[in-house]
Amino acid sequence: MSDPIKHECGIALLRLKKPLQYYVDKYGTAFYGLNKLHLLMEKQHNRGQDGAGVANIKFDMKPGERYISRYRSIDSKPIQDIFDHINGRFAKIQEKNPELLKDVEYLKKNAGFTGELFLGHLRYGTFGQNSIESCHPFLRQNNWITRNLVVAGNFNLTNVDELFDVLLHVGQHPKEMSDTVTVLEKIGHFLDVENEEMYNQLKPKGLNNMEVYQQIAKDLDIERILKKASEDWDGGYAMAGLFGHGDAFVLRDPAGIRPAYWYEDDEVCVVTSERPVIQTAFNVKSSQVNELKPGHALIIKKDGHIAQRLINSSSDHKKCSFERIYFSRGSDVDIYNERKQLGKNIVPQVLDSINEDLDNSVFSFIPNTAEVSFYGMIKGLENYLNHKKIQQIIDLGPNPLPEKIEKILLQRARIEKIAIKDAKLRTFITQDDSRDDLVAHVYDITYGSIKPGKDNLVIIDDSIVRGTTLKQSILRILDRLEPKKIVVVSSAPQIRFPDCYGIDMAKMGDFVAFEAAVSLLKERGMENIIEEVYNNCKNQEKLAKEDIQNYVKDIYEPFTYEEISAQISKLLTPESINTEVEIIYQTVENLHRACPDNKGDWYFTGDYPTPGGNKVVNKAFIYWKEGRNERAY
Repeated sequence: MSDPIKHECGIALLRLKKPLQYYVDKYGTAFYGLNKLHLLMEKQHNRGQDGAGVANIKFDMKPGERYISRYRSIDSKPIQDIFDHINGRFAKIQEKNPELLKDVEYLKKNAGFTGELFLGHLRYGTFGQNSIESCHPFLRQNNWITRNLVVAGNFNLTNVDELFDVLLHVGQHPKEMSDTVTVLEKIGHFLDVENEEMYNQLKPKGLNNMEVYQQIAKDLDIERILKKASEDWDGGYAMAGLFGHGDAFVLRDPAGIRPAYWYEDDEVCVVTSERPVIQTAFNVKSSQVNELKPGHALIIKKDGHIAQRLINSSSDHKKCSFERIYFSRGSDVDIYNERKQLGKNIVPQVLDSINEDLDNSVFSFIPNTAEVSFYGMIKGLENYLNHKKIQQIIDLGPNPLPEKIEKILLQRARIEKIAIKDAKLRTFITQDDSRDDLVAHVYDITYGSIKPGKDNLVIIDDSIVRGTTLKQSILRILDRLEPKKIVVVSSAPQIRFPDCYGIDMAKMGDFVAFEAAVSLLKERGMENIIEEVYNNCKNQEKLAKEDIQNYVKDIYEPFTYEEISAQISKLLTPESINTEVEIIYQTVENLHRACPDNKGDWYFTGDYPTPGGNKVVNKAFIYWKEGRNERAY
């Protein structure tokens, strides 16, 4: 409702394990893999709508024949644009000779995207311009087939500056300082090293160059390359890569911040950012889909051997809880239940807010993504009512009148569809300088759905980050219904700290919880804390990231959770409305109860899973204090 949050990104890797002719014979098409990739990407379109890209590797092509295809798009509908472009080439073949579309040998020699190994990527640009150069997959080309590398990922690294310096020291000249280019070149560097070492070992054995590179392709140690390339990465990532000769991998960060799931059978091996995508595309049960373990890589060799290998160990897994609250689609069985539990867990706070007056309270949700947590909240209210009804019936005595029992049993939580979005408005867009260009009438409201001046109106949302849309639009719209009180419920806790692992929450001033804490410090004559935090952050600027502490926590320390929420309510209530507004946030404790396997909560608590997080949060505070409208990473 308040602030849709962007994040990077979605991946889909697909390896066909049988020769292409197998799919023609069984499924009647040589485009089985391409069609499945299309479906995998469409089912993850929620993870990126600013751009997309696909790449394909053909196996066993002769020298001089093209074996890598790639196409990227920043069209308004990038997935559709990509597959329209690719399929347009096949349509021309069909016009000339339809039989050629089932001729595997012809297609591999003459048409792109007819190989056995596919990689798709969906992108949300968290900052900067949305250009085609920003779209994955990225390609590192070389005349030696085993040195070609294609990379795409869902990631953000906090120590790009350090990694960039490492590349300079080994003699490289990267074209820009970005985490994507740095990752590509870091893996590429150790891919080159591995090739050179293997060449030097094999050449003295009397093999010719063709035989040497055939052996390199067979024995290339992907595990060793990834260990060397990623040993000093600090961040969250699910990184996918293809090698020109046919090997592939997906690597997950040690804390498990970014998600990845995989499945294999006799025909395919597939990896995606979300589990239900695989279930839908291949009609398999959730139990058949595996989660890629944190710190591990799924390595897919060209000969079809698949193994999950430990690359970087960590004893502290901090899987992103926002994936469960908001990012991933709620069709996953576990996420669906977790979101319902989030709604249930916040019911006691809701009841306190409305003085347990369910007869005069109406419940709804905005936006649609909050629907599942809404169901959980209603279920929690029903449980409360059932206990209340039991006691009321007991209080009627041994011979109650049927009409009195009926009156008790008919008590319900009142549910209405209060707001309907009538326009596709992007109130959270890529360019920072356009984010305040909001439209005040995003939603239509259902007039007559509440009793003016008598009913409380309770609206649940996924999360409230900035609160600008809430203040400038939603609350004013809801006020037209003239409720006695508006209660806005966030199924997520207060977002207090920036993310640095791929979520678009980078600046301290963007968080209404931070704004509330600062305003409380000023109201109570405690501005000295702001100066102390600033000085402590400045004093750490030259320290190694491993030695930096998160001093920004001290901004919140003087206040209770409830005090911050009350101040947020005050800050976000428009002066133009007369209705009382209260904003309620989920507690961190209840978040962990609802999502026990995803304990990553740094945006709520400031407890970052990597040292780079502390470096970023302090820098973000320094930028805020100095009035610099810049991102800290």
